[in-house]
Amino acid sequence: MTAVDTVAVAPAAPAAPAQAPAPEPVPATGTFAETLHSAIEASGLSLDRLRSALAQRGVRVSVTTLSYWRRGRSQPERASSMLAVGLLEQLLTLPRGTLSSLLGPPRPRGRWVSAAVPGSLPMEEIWPEEAQIAQVFEELDAPPIGELERLSVHDAYYVDAQQFGVLLRMRQVVRATAGGVSRCLVVHKADEGTTGCPEISSVRHARLGRVRRRPEIGLLVAELLLDRPLGLGDCTVFEYEVELPPGAPTTVYGRRFAVPVREYVLQVHFDPSAVPAHCERYERDPGAETDRVRQRLWIGASASAHVLATEQQPGQTGIRWEWE
Repeated sequence: MTAVDTVAVAPAAPAAPAQAPAPEPVPATGTFAETLHSAIEASGLSLDRLRSALAQRGVRVSVTTLSYWRRGRSQPERASSMLAVGLLEQLLTLPRGTLSSLLGPPRPRGRWVSAAVPGSLPMEEIWPEEAQIAQVFEELDAPPIGELERLSVHDAYYVDAQQFGVLLRMRQVVRATAGGVSRCLVVHKADEGTTGCPEISSVRHARLGRVRRRPEIGLLVAELLLDRPLGLGDCTVFEYEVELPPGAPTTVYGRRFAVPVREYVLQVHFDPSAVPAHCERYERDPGAETDRVRQRLWIGASASAHVLATEQQPGQTGIRWEWE
């Protein structure tokens, strides 16, 4: 399961042989995604090769993001993404402006992106594979991401004797960076292969507001209404539980961070009768598909493992394990 509030150094791409003929130019005959797809196919380059070539030119774009541009599930909008588009035109031997001219206007943005926290990232870089999250945020008129500073986030994840993740207990300590802050949104996504969405229960020091579910991808976005509106600099604590839908035996829990967090604590509690054979901590940079940090964890007599991250930066941190 994954929640919201994850770098290997790629080898340099080998130069193409001098005698290799250049690929035929691909005309812009369709949408941005169709033209990009045709150009990639004609070039014979893999997405990882393109990612590496972009990185060598100082532009970081994940393979996942390139895949979703190619398939039309998202489109480049940020300044860094538009720079990547120009470089892709060069790498794919397209005339200048071929791809950028096919991009429509940026998607409408809600208030939630209007007050960025220093060091924060937009939701599409934290969840490049799930454009629906941004759509739900817009639907709920999400408050600006910078209104609440996360001082502490504590997740306690419970795995039962059948190796299923069944419950998440979550606690946050937040501080208002503006006056009149009264709510926030939380995102939870079930593991692949599960049926249904996570469900929030037992909310404390807040109450559940509007809820949006996308069962086809196991997504839940919920609005939490704080006990009282916060003034500038006011702090509050809220807690809630998430009941998880049934599925296959779980092997990972991680949280994706869009904003920096002073302290993050994650505990995974296993049933004493079903303790994994191996357990490790992992960290990933935003949009990365490989781990930046991997560290073995000891499961003690309490049948639990934990990680502590101070000054957690945007990206992903979690625990994964293997069963016998």
